[in-house]
Amino acid sequence: MALSLGILDQSIVHPGSTPGEALRGTIRLAQVAEELGYDRFWVAEHHDSPGVAGSSPEVLISHLLARTERIRIGSGGVMLQHYSPYKVAENFNVLASLAPGRVELGIGRAPGGLPRSTQALQGVGKQGQAGDLEAKLGELEQYLGGPADGSHPLAGVQASPLPERPADIHLLGTSVSSAELAARRGYPYAFALFINNDPDTAARAFETYRTAFDYSTGRRPRAILALSVIASDTEEEAAALAGEFKNVRVTLASGKTVNVGTLEQAEEFARQAGETFTAEVRDADITRGTKAQVRERLLELAGIYGVKELLFTTILPDLAQRERSIRLIKEAFEELPVGADRTGGA
Repeated sequence: MALSLGILDQSIVHPGSTPGEALRGTIRLAQVAEELGYDRFWVAEHHDSPGVAGSSPEVLISHLLARTERIRIGSGGVMLQHYSPYKVAENFNVLASLAPGRVELGIGRAPGGLPRSTQALQGVGKQGQAGDLEAKLGELEQYLGGPADGSHPLAGVQASPLPERPADIHLLGTSVSSAELAARRGYPYAFALFINNDPDTAARAFETYRTAFDYSTGRRPRAILALSVIASDTEEEAAALAGEFKNVRVTLASGKTVNVGTLEQAEEFARQAGETFTAEVRDADITRGTKAQVRERLLELAGIYGVKELLFTTILPDLAQRERSIRLIKEAFEELPVGADRTGGA
């Protein structure tokens, strides 16, 4: 089973560093990923977060396309709930015109920040009035492919320029409902195990995606597993680098759920939402170890979830350690091709 390998970078501003250093680190990793032969490099969208520099993926994608030559560059993902599908289509049509065949448009369902930033993005007093995400996806897909058809209220409107090859839409999620939406729309689907590390939810999401996929779209299912990985020269070093990272699942009194990194973030989310909450704290699911150990675990996970595409995020504060990790992962898969046994058989 040949695996496609990609990188998701969040442009994290680690203690003692600056946003500019974080963004330069992202550029460096994109160039290294291309040099090593990774298939894609995606960047995230976060708002009102001093610890993350990546608030505008389309701007960062433009720069990364200019600083690389072949690797596919994309968003992981644009939070479409906040925006006009028309404007998102214009942005990505420009990108796809500049770099044909290299642009991927990952759409996220989460808000990408706390309630305060959602209000700032959607307009104070208008939170929750941003419109149905599935309807927005339909509009976005139409604008990426050409003028709006006769069923649209603005029939004929066009998100210029129209590229020869539009950006490919992917849907990112952490739940069965996100898998259902991706299946209905016929999009590639990425489950973020690094955000929701419940293996049962991940398994049900992928199974739902495959069984509910709408083949009438003319597309076939493409399942992607996004996960946190740290590869190092020794098992002990990898364990130390992984540290004590946690995932916190927040459930508000209204029933809304969100995943954050700390209890402090959970409390702040609930405070800004004006609701009481409960929180479930889990150890972060980080695939860690030597390159051989990481490879073995990645192949195991790919088999469990039936995926052929993996997307890695590595949140180490030291850029050299992050670069070393992605080099070791690629080395592991090149030294022993997937499907070969350890005696050299195929």
